[in-house]
Amino acid sequence: MTIRILQIIPTLVRGGAEKQLTELTVGLPRDEFDVHVAVLTHTGPYEETLRAHDVPLTMIGKKLKIDPFAYRRMRACIKRLQPDLVHTWIFAANSYGRHAAFSAGVKHVVAGERCVDRWKAWHEFAIDRYLAKRTQRIVTNSAGVRDFYSEHGIPAEKFAIIPNGIRPFEASGNLTREQLLDQLKLPTDARLIGSVGRLWPQKRIKDLMWAAELLKSARDDTHLLLIGDGPQREALLRFRNEVRIADRIHFLGERNDVREILPLLDCFWLASGYEGQSNAIMEAMSAGVPVVASDIPGNRDLVVPEQTGYLVPVGDAAEMARKTQLIIDDADRAAQFGAAARNRMLEEFSVEKMVQRHADLYRAIVQDQL
Repeated sequence: MTIRILQIIPTLVRGGAEKQLTELTVGLPRDEFDVHVAVLTHTGPYEETLRAHDVPLTMIGKKLKIDPFAYRRMRACIKRLQPDLVHTWIFAANSYGRHAAFSAGVKHVVAGERCVDRWKAWHEFAIDRYLAKRTQRIVTNSAGVRDFYSEHGIPAEKFAIIPNGIRPFEASGNLTREQLLDQLKLPTDARLIGSVGRLWPQKRIKDLMWAAELLKSARDDTHLLLIGDGPQREALLRFRNEVRIADRIHFLGERNDVREILPLLDCFWLASGYEGQSNAIMEAMSAGVPVVASDIPGNRDLVVPEQTGYLVPVGDAAEMARKTQLIIDDADRAAQFGAAARNRMLEEFSVEKMVQRHADLYRAIVQDQL
């Protein structure tokens, strides 16, 4: 029997949930699963990947925060496809998609919570709790996310923890360290620290900038590369210039060659105040780069202190700088951390394992074994 799955997600932009949905959708065995994707708001780069793998897409076109017309289109899409199971991803899709699925008579509904969503207001948690009552399972990528939502009234036993999956890193060789340094007009002996992510409050980019300033006082060769864009970009640029560290902090914006840049880094940073399970850390570790990150749920699932890098208290820029110096000052330590990081991703966080765990969950739910 072929199981028809409808995946519903707000966008197909470059984000963690979008990447995992794409990997899952193209990875599920076609002889057993007929997978469709509905995009609630707008498309993005992952549309190309899905279409290249002949995944049927439906664009719902939600335009307003509260959009009854989009809800009706979502419900009509579900009634047309008649899926055996609907899997929704993150808040907007969890809200519109689950309610529409219930209304359309779908028997099996799964939701996805991917992050410790501290931004949510009381009424959004109330919506989560209400819809969770009829949801068979809520898939998350870490125990930290499960525990966060359990504290907000959703039973822990509702959750299925399936870690993110990442493909083995393959260096293209299209970008060398010398070429990158030349692009950025940096000296040939520069030591490169990188961070990848959206420029917004969750990521605590100012902590990274303070750490870069402190590291500058200890070593005269370190440079921080901030890859990504977001609503705080202009404010962060002003801050960088005000504290006079423009020579050490470089805003690279959105890049299509992140996987080529990563193995050229000496260390990878993430200072987030909250995460689900960081795809950026996973990519860096897969590339064999030591990581210094904030000590929060999600990051603890990935970074093994003293083995693949270090965890530091949230907001402790001085400790982030100090731990990074330990890595940069000791080539053997850096090499050992990098090799251990790569092996950890290969052994415990493969795309194949992530897909298999979802497939097992879908089978069990549809066959009424859960």
